[in-house]
Amino acid sequence: MQNLQRSATLCFAFALSLTCAAQHRSPLAAYIKEDAPVLVLDHVRVIDGTGAAPQEDMRIVIAGGAITAIQDAKSQADYPANAKVLDMTGKTVMPGLVGMHEHLFYPLPDRPADGLALYAEAADSAPRLYLAGGVTTARTGGSLEPYTDLELKRAIEAGKLPGPKLDITGPYIEGKGTFAIQMHQLSDPDDAARLVDYWAAEGVTSFKAYNYLTADELKAAIDHAHAHGLKITGHLCSIGFRQAAALGIDNLEHGLVVDTEFLPGKTSDQCPSQRESMNYLAKDVDVEGAPVREMIADLVAHHVAITSTLAIFETMAGNRPPMERESAALKTLNVEAAREYLTVRAGRAEQQLGQTLLQKEMFFEHEFVAAGGLLMAGCDPTGYGGVVPGFGDQRNLELLVEAGFSPVEAIRIASLNGAKYMGKEADIGSIAQGKAADIVVLGGNPAEKIENVEKIEMVFKDGVGYDSAALIRSVSGTVGLR
Repeated sequence: MQNLQRSATLCFAFALSLTCAAQHRSPLAAYIKEDAPVLVLDHVRVIDGTGAAPQEDMRIVIAGGAITAIQDAKSQADYPANAKVLDMTGKTVMPGLVGMHEHLFYPLPDRPADGLALYAEAADSAPRLYLAGGVTTARTGGSLEPYTDLELKRAIEAGKLPGPKLDITGPYIEGKGTFAIQMHQLSDPDDAARLVDYWAAEGVTSFKAYNYLTADELKAAIDHAHAHGLKITGHLCSIGFRQAAALGIDNLEHGLVVDTEFLPGKTSDQCPSQRESMNYLAKDVDVEGAPVREMIADLVAHHVAITSTLAIFETMAGNRPPMERESAALKTLNVEAAREYLTVRAGRAEQQLGQTLLQKEMFFEHEFVAAGGLLMAGCDPTGYGGVVPGFGDQRNLELLVEAGFSPVEAIRIASLNGAKYMGKEADIGSIAQGKAADIVVLGGNPAEKIENVEKIEMVFKDGVGYDSAALIRSVSGTVGLR
């Protein structure tokens, strides 16, 4: 009997110790590959995010979440005391991406013929997939559940959930006529001012104007955002780019493809049909002509940045992107979302309009940068689906190269440029001594072949190395639901 009691006591103590260990185990532990206090990445190729050529056979020292040294791996300098050294021969590192048009929601599938366009909050899947895809900082490009997004940001910062550093944009600043019932429709400029003031007090750090608002409403939103020291971007339709620049907007989303100012007979404060505007742009707007070049010069003069979202526009073109490139992202979609994406994609197989618009947008973005404009990037995982967080950000890099940028220029656009816009270039956006250790480890060289950005092995955020594959597995089959 005593032996049985002793055995029972030992079993209880053992079970209790396991429970206690589980309670003290970090909720992120399953996704972390490296978390040494001092870490050396040795014999690694460095693409630093500034647009400079890759540096071969380098050594990066990480301590306290920051990069403390970058030196030639052949250096005779001693390794720091108690450092863990990783031999990264053949590996490439680049800075964590600073995604500037990201969302924490995704289009819901199976919309009835007379149903509503609805978007599900992706608080489980999106943050993990952004981080897995190399996005270590993400600005949301408009919010449908701003309180959820703010709480998610706090949970990530507290180490309770995996995800990137988040810059939360407030709810869409939208006027009457919106297609999305989840968006508040402004009643007047005072309403726009109240919205900005309220959400600035709640903790959002940027704002986004949308399709149907009036110039007076946009001006009120801009002025109140700036009064709080915050910036405002816009995916506009009722207001053209040059008018928005004159009103003081900081950033414009998507680029030429959504600028309606060239459409003959456009009415002030009115959003024309998307089909009408895009058809005219594709057939009649000379992207090399004086009106477009004057618009570019005006944006540059007003210091208005552009966010490239080529991944979402590619889905408008027939048979793009290549299906072999889509296989990994498709595995993250739930069955209904995958079926809907593939069905719509098949229906656009012969679509020429989208291909024309994509090529014009690529040319516009290249010319905007050549004129001195600040171009950033983000994947915008909306549309009819298929653009998946993280995967879409990698695809953006490939499309920027297709647009004529070199691989190192594309990486700069998707990293350091976003950090500069946010005023955070001293801390993030490039690989440099003193900056946060936000680093993507690749099993290939994207400077030789940009598609190697897809070969992510590990993503460091503040010096902690996350297992990209484990993060993706954890939400496989859930995108479109969670």
